[in-house]
Amino acid sequence: MASNRINRINEEIQKELSTLLRNVKDPRVAGTMISVTRVETTPDLRWAKVYVSFLEADRAKDAMKGLKSAGGYLRRELGRTLNLRYTPEIAWALDDSITYGAHMLELINSLDTGAEKDEEAEEN
Repeated sequence: MASNRINRINEEIQKELSTLLRNVKDPRVAGTMISVTRVETTPDLRWAKVYVSFLEADRAKDAMKGLKSAGGYLRRELGRTLNLRYTPEIAWALDDSITYGAHMLELINSLDTGAEKDEEAEEN
């Protein structure tokens, strides 16, 4: 039962952070497309590890610094919107799964398939 509660809290934190990131005034964060991909919270709700992904990989390093500096603001706003006894400390982590997936799709699409050769053979 506790893991179900943690999962619901993780989803709520993810949803709220996605909304709050639009209001961050830091230019390193405001000018970057950021996706919150996953949140993992400790069972005592003291820490939350937030995985983020960036559309522009070259701006990820600066945006991570901006997220860390805006962590206090984001935690305070989370505390206002979520009714929890403790508002978790936020630890940011880079999630490159979307970039990795796009790279794999690019590799798959670049493969020379035998289907094209079969179609050419049938035409001749």
